[in-house]
Amino acid sequence: MMRTTRTARRGATVGVAIGSIALLTLTACGTTSGETAATGDAATELGETEGQVSILAWPGYVEDGSNDPAVDWVTPFEEETGCEVTSKTYGTSDEAVNLMKTGDYDVVAASGDATLRLIAGGEVQPVNTDLIPNYEGIYDFLKEKEWNSVDGQSYGVPHGYGANLLMYNTEVFPEAPTSWDVVFDRASENSGKVTAYDSPIYIADAAVYLMHHQPELGIENPYALDEEQFQAAVDLLKEQRQHIGEYWSDYLKEIQAFETGDSVVGTTWQVIQNVLAGSGAPTEVVLPEEGATGWSDTWMIASDAANVNCAYEWLNYIASPEANAQATEYFGEAPSNQEACEFRSEGSCEAFHAGDEEYASQIWYWTTPIAECVDGRTDVECVDYAQWTAAWQEIKG
Repeated sequence: MMRTTRTARRGATVGVAIGSIALLTLTACGTTSGETAATGDAATELGETEGQVSILAWPGYVEDGSNDPAVDWVTPFEEETGCEVTSKTYGTSDEAVNLMKTGDYDVVAASGDATLRLIAGGEVQPVNTDLIPNYEGIYDFLKEKEWNSVDGQSYGVPHGYGANLLMYNTEVFPEAPTSWDVVFDRASENSGKVTAYDSPIYIADAAVYLMHHQPELGIENPYALDEEQFQAAVDLLKEQRQHIGEYWSDYLKEIQAFETGDSVVGTTWQVIQNVLAGSGAPTEVVLPEEGATGWSDTWMIASDAANVNCAYEWLNYIASPEANAQATEYFGEAPSNQEACEFRSEGSCEAFHAGDEEYASQIWYWTTPIAECVDGRTDVECVDYAQWTAAWQEIKG
C-alpha cells in the first residue's frame, strides 16, 4: 500500500519539479552543452521516409544479425519501411549524452539518468505519440513519467525496464537476505567480497536505504537530495568502500566474480542471475524490503534529426509486440508492450516480472538529479548530477 502511494506521489510532482525552470537550471549546472532548453513542438504529421536512419543505443538494442545471424530485428524493419539503419553503441549514459551533442544521430535509446539532460540540452524533441500507433500498447505505468516526459509532454517511447537487485551467494547466505543492510551496515561481515555498480547514479541506492533506516533525514525521492541528505548518502558509501572487492559496470565481470567467489553479495541485474543460474552457480537474487533503483529506457528523437520520418517509423516498430519482445528478451529485461510476452520464450516474462505493476512500484527508476528538486520541494536546492559525479570519484578514491 505504501509503495503504491509513493509511485502516485512521484507522478504528481513531475509538472512542478521538471518544468521550464528545471530545464534552465540543468543548463546552468554544466551538465549539458550549454544550449537552450528544448522548446520545439512535436511533429503534427509525417511525410515520406528518407531511406535511412541513424541510431545510438545500448549494446543489444539494435541487432541486425551481424553479431548472431539468429538475432535480427533490424532487417525486417528495413524491409518493411525502406529505412536503412546505421547504428552505434555506447557504454555509459554520460557517453550517450556527449555523442548526442554531435548531431550525428536521429534516434537514441536513453536511460533515465540521461533523458532529462538530453531534454534540457535541447538534444531531443517532443514526440507526438498519436503518430506512433504501437504506443497504445505500452504499459500505462511506464508512460508520462518524470524520466520520459515534461509537463505532460512525452519525449519518447518506453522500451524495457528492470530493477537493480541484490545478488547473494547461497552458500554464504543459506537464508535469503531481506535487506540491503548486507552491503551497507553489515558489509563488514563479507569485507572484500561485496560488489556495487560503478556509476554516480549508485548514490541513489544508498539514498533508498537511508529512506528506510534514517527516516529523520526526510528523503522522499532518492534522486532529489538536498545537501544534508546527499552528504549522508555519500558518507554511507565511503564507509562501504572499505568492504568493496570491486565495482562493476561490465556485467560479464560481475558474472565472473560470482562464479569464482570473489564476490558473494551486491547489486546486480536479473539477466546476470539468469546467466549464473544457467551455469549452475550458487546464486540467487531478491528485491529487498527497502525497494530498489532500476531503469526504464526510452527511445527518443534528436531535435535536429535529419531523418525524422524514419525515426518515427523506428519508434513505432520497436514498440510493436514482436520487435519489443525480441529486443528486450535478448538484452535481459521486461518488455514495455503489453502483448510482447506472447512472442517471448516461455517463462522469460515471469523471470523479469513483466507487467507486474506492484513489483514495478517498488522500483525507483533512474532519473537525472537536478537542482530543482524532483520531489516537489521548493524551499531547498537539490544536488545536481555534476556534483553526484564529483562525489562518486571521491567515494572511490
